[in-house]
Amino acid sequence: MVRILGIDPGLRFTGWGVITAQGNRLSHVADGVIATDSALSVPERLRHLHDALLELARNFAPDEAAVEETYVNRNGAATLKLGYARGVGLLVPMLLDIPVAEYGAKTVKRAVVGTGAATKEQVSMMVRRILPTALLKRADAADALAVAICHAHHRASAAHIANATRMA
Repeated sequence: MVRILGIDPGLRFTGWGVITAQGNRLSHVADGVIATDSALSVPERLRHLHDALLELARNFAPDEAAVEETYVNRNGAATLKLGYARGVGLLVPMLLDIPVAEYGAKTVKRAVVGTGAATKEQVSMMVRRILPTALLKRADAADALAVAICHAHHRASAAHIANATRMA
């Protein structure tokens, strides 16, 4: 069994979700959102995000982590701030020697819903079906669990391929 921490980074709201994967069986452990105060400076908000993610990683002791990749939008300043938050999301698990995988939004949507063009509502609905005990107070938490589910599927596929290669 492997415990996976999924992170959907954002400077205002960072979603997080923890699941366990044992073969094809996925189980919900916890999920939530880290909110930062927009009245604080960017460095203060990043420190808050760092401290909260570090506490989550220490409390839930994941074996692996998965972070959604940054999408580029028309607002360069917003994309840059998202990149800052994503950097913290990548750094915190690495500071604890937790391997980190990265997945683009379309890859996550394909893994959870079956199409890269899925809406946030469709992703949330499928996460609820796959993990019925998930709280999902905000879409960010659903997205974080979707990233964790995506990682679980990718690692299971890699294990099947490795086993098939050994048997051949």
